[in-house]
Amino acid sequence: MDVTAVFQGLAEAVDTIPGLNCHPFLPDSISPPTFAPVDLEIAYNTTFGNRVEFNPVRCRLLLSRADDKSGQRKLQQYLAASGPKSVKAAIEADRTLGGTCDSLHVMTVTGYGWYEHAGTQYLGAQWDVRVIGKGD
Repeated sequence: MDVTAVFQGLAEAVDTIPGLNCHPFLPDSISPPTFAPVDLEIAYNTTFGNRVEFNPVRCRLLLSRADDKSGQRKLQQYLAASGPKSVKAAIEADRTLGGTCDSLHVMTVTGYGWYEHAGTQYLGAQWDVRVIGKGD
């Protein structure tokens, strides 16, 4: 599997949620709300031969903390398991990311809290996504 293609596919999947700025990497300067894959762990030669798992691909969503209460309400909409603002539902709508991988599953959302990025504090959360595909 191609890491760049998987990150691009995740950003494109979540970009279906109106109002989000989605990137295949976390840029130096962001305009919240911003979503991007930020980290991954790679497991080689898993189950049945030349398989690769990115387990997890960690994706982060950052929102402005200008108003703590409204920011938390917005973030909670993105945390939902389903619905028009659900990050999980957007990622799992096409479990192959347009053929980039064989399958994926959003495992958890964690880290609900404050994140510093480029010297600014943001409200955010992280989604861990298990991505399975063929090794090169």
